[in-house]
Amino acid sequence: MIHFFGNPGQRVFAVLSKSQFSDATIQKLTWLFTGNESGSRAVKIEQTTLEGTFIGPRAAMITPWSTNAVEITQNMGIEGILRIEEFQAVAGDFKDYDPMLSQKYKGLDQNIFTIDISPEPIREIEDVAAYNEKEGLALSGEEIRYLNELSEKLNRKLTDSEVYGFAQINSEHCRHKIFNGTFVIDDHEMPVSLFKLIKKTSELNPNEIVSAYKDNVAFIKGPNAVQFAPESADKPDFYNEKPFNSVISLKAETHNFPTTVEPFNGAATGSGGEIRDRLAGGQGSIPLAGTAVYMTAYSRLNADRPWEKALPERKWLYHTPLDILIKASNGASDFGNKFGQPLITGSLFTFEHEENNRKLGYDKVIMLAGGVGYGKKEQAKKLKPSEGDDIVLLGGENYR
Repeated sequence: MIHFFGNPGQRVFAVLSKSQFSDATIQKLTWLFTGNESGSRAVKIEQTTLEGTFIGPRAAMITPWSTNAVEITQNMGIEGILRIEEFQAVAGDFKDYDPMLSQKYKGLDQNIFTIDISPEPIREIEDVAAYNEKEGLALSGEEIRYLNELSEKLNRKLTDSEVYGFAQINSEHCRHKIFNGTFVIDDHEMPVSLFKLIKKTSELNPNEIVSAYKDNVAFIKGPNAVQFAPESADKPDFYNEKPFNSVISLKAETHNFPTTVEPFNGAATGSGGEIRDRLAGGQGSIPLAGTAVYMTAYSRLNADRPWEKALPERKWLYHTPLDILIKASNGASDFGNKFGQPLITGSLFTFEHEENNRKLGYDKVIMLAGGVGYGKKEQAKKLKPSEGDDIVLLGGENYR
């Protein structure tokens, strides 16, 4: 059932649990939900339904905040709590919220977390080319032929999950097909691809590179270091100093369109993605510090910038440049803070220009998240898989 805490006229916490709460549990939760900023103590609301208008998270989305809150209650010795979400009381005509993350509730009841959506059954794909067009998978003719031949080889039709998954792992985002493609400039085919040109610098000047262009992160030779650790990580033991040869990890990736559409979470997941990649570098490495780069159209924040007044402000499709700069910066720093990685440096560039009746500017913003870390040289390269190895997909319900 769902228990309500807080103040119905201000802020309400909805707690989904397996059972009724004891007096001791209620006392712990009222203490937990009492915020310092309000000055009023949260109380257990006895009603099972609340009237009024509230803004809260979308019912289908269990928020990261909820995950952290539930873990806190577990650390407090409270068992049986499944989900906790926060709702803010608002006026009935309130509109200042992000419908991508939140929704308006006309009252709160025992069904606010109930979703009448069942997972779609896995379907066999009769026509891969038609499915590609319908779902916008951007598969090339060569890739469609490969899938059709694979279907014949397996003597069965491929499923929608398999084709969709294939499209994702072979997308431009993952495979750099444009970077690796053939470039024709002024009717002349270039002898090498753009990606080969980028790699050429490392080939000519390998310097201290240990691993590059073969993993989600690059490694360069680091200093000789000393690790203070137990002999084995899987059982209790005494800590000892152990010298090792280190490598320094380097990573940067863009998260442009997500940050354009939803700046805070777009930049946050950009930062989180590069942290993940450094964690997974080689056979495992440790993130240390993050960086962030932002490029937008003019912010028009201050009146003393005549170059920004030279062009009229346009109607923005999603958010203003100023909103993006503030929210994206907050999002990238927020993820780093929660993970435990400081964001220590970065850069900011704003640009707009008009020439020959063309308006140029970063309407689709650039958000580049990066960072550095370290690992052991002996673990800087992944091992090669062998025939018969199991492949494990880790993730939520989308990995059905």
